[in-house]
Amino acid sequence: MKKLFTIIAMMFIAAFTIQAQDKPATPQDSIVFATTTHDYGTIVQSSDGSCIFAFTNKGKAPIVLNDVKASCGCTVPEWTRTPVAPGEKGSIKVTYNTNNVGAFTKSITVNSNAVNSPLVLIIKGTVTAKQ
Repeated sequence: MKKLFTIIAMMFIAAFTIQAQDKPATPQDSIVFATTTHDYGTIVQSSDGSCIFAFTNKGKAPIVLNDVKASCGCTVPEWTRTPVAPGEKGSIKVTYNTNNVGAFTKSITVNSNAVNSPLVLIIKGTVTAKQ
């Protein structure tokens, strides 16, 4: 009787343990940027303040960029609006208003369906006055 009770108890514990385990993680999307920071260095006022952040879909399903937001109105992002297939590349173009003189550091938050979302991109530099 003691052995039967022990066996039933072991089966109950085993069943409970199996039930309590998380489901195995499914392969999910991953977005990988070539670089997450762009340093303009020193640029002249009213010059081109655009840069491009290129990324690759390293996942097994299409990546969709749901939203890309800049930390202020002086920075405008444009991004790939169509799904990016596995192994394919996409980009985010960021334009900073170089009419503002002085040092700057701005962030761009990228929200997508990737496991490593959200991601933050950084632009920085110094704008000097026109001569």
